[in-house]
This record gives sequence, C-alpha cells and structure tokens, in this order.
Amino acid sequence: QVQPVESGGGLVRAGDSLKLSCTNSGRTFGYYAVAWFRQAPGKEREIVAAVSANGTSTYYGDSVKGRCTVSRGTIFSLQMNSLQPKDTAVYYCAASPWTMWSREAKMYYYWGQGTQVTVSS
Repeated sequence: QVQPVESGGGLVRAGDSLKLSCTNSGRTFGYYAVAWFRQAPGKEREIVAAVSANGTSTYYGDSVKGRCTVSRGTIFSLQMNSLQPKDTAVYYCAASPWTMWSREAKMYYYWGQGTQVTVSS
C-alpha cells in the first residue's frame, strides 16, 4: 500500500525558502519513482521535480530549475529557494509503480492530498 502524505506548505514572502516533505505512512517509497507536481488556480497540473527509485536520476521542471532540490530516503523532500509569487500553487506528492520517473502525471498512480504554498510579493 502506497499513500503519500505531504506537509510543509504555508504562506511565505517572495525570496523566501520552503521545504516540503512527503512520507509513505512512515515507510520508504521503496521501488517507486516519486515526484512533486503543482497546480495553480485555472492552470494545468505541472511537474516540479522527480527522482528515480534508486535516487540516481532526477528531473527538474524548467520553471524551478536551479531553485529546487529533491532528495529521497525515509522522507521525500522538495527544497525550494528564491520563491516567487508564480510558485503559488497546491503541491502534490506522487508515486509511480515504475522505477524511472516520468514527466507525465498519468504515470503516477498514488497521490497525496496536496499542500498549499502561497508566495506573497
């Protein structure tokens, strides 16, 4: 059973940093690739970052490249720096039954409820 649970969202100011965490009910995500997606009001869900099951391959979306870092272990985390108002969205943690990450949301079968990140200017 895989059940992602996100935490760490909140209201921050432009230029601040924030770290989001995702757990699998106290277990690791094992052989699953994991990813962070986000969805802003009126926009489609987009991938933020992803990491393969063995942690050796990562992907970052163009909108966050250079400002974010993912890591996985018991906790799958997303460190976001230099946040901007355009980063305001609900952030979702997702797990894929495949070991390699994908940029497509449909490849992730397990989703958390999401955590709101709001960046004020």
